[in-house]
Amino acid sequence: MRIVSAVLRTIRNSRRLATGLVILGILVLLALFSPLITKAIGGGQDPVELAAYDKWLMPGPGHLLGTDQFGRDVFAMVVKALAVSLQIGAIAGVISTVAGVIVAFVAGYKGGWIDNVLSTFTGILLVIPTFPLLIALSAYAKNVSLFQVGVMISIFSWPFAAKTIRSQVLSLRTRPYVDLARVSKARDLEIIVTELLPNLLPFIGVGFASSALGAIFGLVGLEIIGLGPGGVIDLGQIIFNAISTGALTLGAWPMFVVPIALLTLLFAALNMVNIGLEEVYNPRLRGVAGE
Repeated sequence: MRIVSAVLRTIRNSRRLATGLVILGILVLLALFSPLITKAIGGGQDPVELAAYDKWLMPGPGHLLGTDQFGRDVFAMVVKALAVSLQIGAIAGVISTVAGVIVAFVAGYKGGWIDNVLSTFTGILLVIPTFPLLIALSAYAKNVSLFQVGVMISIFSWPFAAKTIRSQVLSLRTRPYVDLARVSKARDLEIIVTELLPNLLPFIGVGFASSALGAIFGLVGLEIIGLGPGGVIDLGQIIFNAISTGALTLGAWPMFVVPIALLTLLFAALNMVNIGLEEVYNPRLRGVAGE
C-alpha cells in the first residue's frame, strides 16, 4: 500500500510523467488488443497472411493503410508489429533492470573491493559499442527467437540501470533510518527490501524505461539491416520492407510513415516518463523545469 501511494503521488506531481504514462498506456492497450483488432480486420481470415488481399492496395475504407507487396493488410501488420516491439522492450527491460538492480545493490550497499570490481566491470561494458556486437551476434546466431534477441540486447543494456541505481544506494545507505535498522540487527536483505528499495523505485523505473527503449530501437536497427529474428513482424521489419520495395514511390506511404510515427510516440512517451521521474526526485531539475 505504501508503494502504491508513493507511485500515485509521483504521478500527480509531474504533468510530463502523467502524459507519458497516458501515451504509453494507449500503445500498450493497442498491443494487448491486437489479436481482436486483426481478427476484426480480417473478417474470418488472417489479414497478415501472404496473398490475403490484392497487392499494393491504396488506403481506403476496406484497408485503412492499404496493403503491402505480399497482399497483407498494413494496419493489421502495424498493430501486430507494435505488440512485438513492446514485447522485446519488456523482455530486455525486465532482464536488464533486474540484473542492474542486483549489481547496484550489491556494489552500493557492500562497498569496498566488491564495489570497485563491479563498478569497473560496469564501466567497461558502458564504453563497449553495443550495436556492432549485436550485429555480429545476430549474423552468426541462426534462427534466433524474439526472446533470445531480448536476452542479447539486455546483456549490454543493464550497466546504465546499475550505474544510476548504485549512486543512489551509496547516498541512502548512510541515512539515519538505515543505521537504525542496522542497530536493530536487521539483516542486509531486509534493510535493502524494506528501507532502500521503496525509495529507489523511481530510479528503477528510469532504468527500465531506458533499457526498454534501447531494446526496441536496437531491434529496429537489426531489422532495417535484415538481421532481425525470423517468424515475427515488428515495426523495424515493416520499415525495412518499405525501404527495400520503394513503397513511398508506389504511393504506399503508410508502410513507412506509420511505423516511424509509432516509434516516435513510443520514444516521446518513455522519455517523458524518464524526465518526469527525474523532475519529481531531482530538486535541481525540478527548479529548472519550473522556470
